[in-house]
Parts: sequence; C-alpha cells; structure tokens
Amino acid sequence: MPRVSATFFTFGALCVLAGMLWGMEMGATENFAVAPAHAHLNLLCWVTMALYGTFYALTSKTMSPRLAWANFLFSAAGGLILIPTLAIYLAKGDKGMIPFMIVGEVLTVLGLLTFLISVLRELLRSRA
Repeated sequence: MPRVSATFFTFGALCVLAGMLWGMEMGATENFAVAPAHAHLNLLCWVTMALYGTFYALTSKTMSPRLAWANFLFSAAGGLILIPTLAIYLAKGDKGMIPFMIVGEVLTVLGLLTFLISVLRELLRSRA
C-alpha cells in the first residue's frame, strides 16, 4: 500500500474515533445541537478519506503521487477547518465562524477536484 493511502486511512481512522467518542458524548448528554458537524466529520473525514485511500491503493502503479498528496492536504486541511468551525457555529450561533467554514468548504472541494483529476487520469490513461 502506498504511504499516501496509509495516510488517508490513518487520518480517517482518527476522525472516526473522534466521531464515535463525540457521538457517545452527544448521546450521554442528550444534546444533539452539533449533530450536523458530527455527521460531516464522519462522512468527510472518515468515509471520503477512506475512499480516496482505497482508490490510490488500487492505482498505486499508475497514480500521480503529487496529485494524491495534494488531494490529501486539501481534504485534511478542509476537514480540520470546517468541522470545528461548523460545530461552534451550530452550538453558539457565532456568525463569525462563517468565513472559516467557507475556507474549509473550499479546501474540501479542492480536494475533491484534485481527486477527480486523479480519477480522470486513470480513466483516460493508455492501457498496455
């Protein structure tokens, strides 16, 4: 498995652990005000990262390491910015978080676009 794939899976596993603990805390306190941020953590930072890591593992011989690492950096940075600011916004209604949420969203979309380029490279590459 390429190091970039293992990095995607490591980041994703740490995020799903945080998501599980966060979900347990929400259930114990019966306070679900930040449930959308919890869902974003699990989907963007666990599921999506695991899918990216799987793709790069499956295409390890033909992938572009530069694109794969850019994909990781955009996606991880986006998640690390978006999730906490979304949680603060939901919990406190702090509209000052919106610009930070937008930065996280843009980085996450850039991660997806980088992934799309990687997928298209694989789709369109010459086959032997």
